[in-house]
Amino acid sequence: MTDEATAAEAAAVARRRKVLGLIGLGVRGRLAITGAEQVREQARRGNVVLAIVAVDVSRHTLDKVVPLLRAKRVEIVEWPSAAELGTIVGRDATAAIGIVDRALARGIRDAIGEVSSSETDRPRDRAPDAQRRKA
Repeated sequence: MTDEATAAEAAAVARRRKVLGLIGLGVRGRLAITGAEQVREQARRGNVVLAIVAVDVSRHTLDKVVPLLRAKRVEIVEWPSAAELGTIVGRDATAAIGIVDRALARGIRDAIGEVSSSETDRPRDRAPDAQRRKA
């Protein structure tokens, strides 16, 4: 293995730890919800900003959660292990974690390295400009 490959692997591990730490922080701070049923319910209500979904869970579980998230236009991050997600939240395994706080979701996206185009291309609040023009 070359030094570059080792450095890239170390960076990936650091990113993974940071993402897991942010998710854990969100769960402890009640900025995230756990479990497929809770994520579905909160997505139905429009409260989920970002979803982390384990890809190693049953197809039935994925079929119940993923289509609803897509219909509600919730960004989905695939995670390889339900057991790894479960350890963050104090369970044996969990199929999905829903982030309900926009700032936390942005931090997780940044840690993963995926910047959502819908958030970066969003027009800024124009109220200050409108007030300046009136003066």
